[in-house]
Amino acid sequence: MTAPSDPEAQTPGTATASAPLSAAGSAAGSAPASFVVNVPALADDELEVEPLDPAQIVSGQPVVTGKVLWESPDGRQIRGIWQITPGVVTDTEANELFVVVSGRATIEVDGGPVLEVGPGDACVLREGDRTQWTVHETLRKAYHISL
Repeated sequence: MTAPSDPEAQTPGTATASAPLSAAGSAAGSAPASFVVNVPALADDELEVEPLDPAQIVSGQPVVTGKVLWESPDGRQIRGIWQITPGVVTDTEANELFVVVSGRATIEVDGGPVLEVGPGDACVLREGDRTQWTVHETLRKAYHISL
């Protein structure tokens, strides 16, 4: 996935920037451009399919899509939109802060809490957390990951 190359060419109201973003999310090689994205209005067809490893699927036929909106030049910070359809999947997490925009899920952290998330909830996952996601309704989130 790459960051949007021309935010002005996107659907009106979904993203604007002070300067076009490069693949690394920087304006003309300098600091990251400021931008806004209307996460609920971003059309599903603007998200790219992210294949799931079949070993991660516990039940159902979940489909993961997303869009990287910004990535630091060293690749250690990533911000974007992520969506998953109903089903049950496992994952090993990175350091992540996300806000649920729509949908609902139960996230079971091995040796930790059971997190019920829905619209408006902010969630923090720690690097190395082993999780099981039970997605009840297609879940869309805006995230920031630190690697």
